[in-house]
Amino acid sequence: MRLKILPPSLREPQRYLAVEIISEKPLEKNDIVSIIWNACLRLHGECETSKFKPWLIRAWEPIKDGENYKQKCIIRCKRGEEEKVRAALSSTSQHDNRRVALHTIGISGTIRSATQKFIKLK
Repeated sequence: MRLKILPPSLREPQRYLAVEIISEKPLEKNDIVSIIWNACLRLHGECETSKFKPWLIRAWEPIKDGENYKQKCIIRCKRGEEEKVRAALSSTSQHDNRRVALHTIGISGTIRSATQKFIKLK
């Protein structure tokens, strides 16, 4: 028996955060995922983090800016929990003994609008 896809009316509503990461060295996708999860777990704990379900959707290539690297990504979370994710991300200052800063550029309801409004790639 094949399972059916849930209709949109029964799915949990999601929000997408456009985030800018500034780091001393370029980060890979696995590094970004561990930064997101470690930040959320440290600030909110396992039970609370499992409620807002943070997930890395896409990460763009890092761009060298002086001594640092800037990288943009889109993170999905549950609607209504965006502020908790933003707080956890902004509380991060280090990863693997490297300085890291995460800034939320904006919040959107779809991946497409988050990319068009906040990422603005040339």
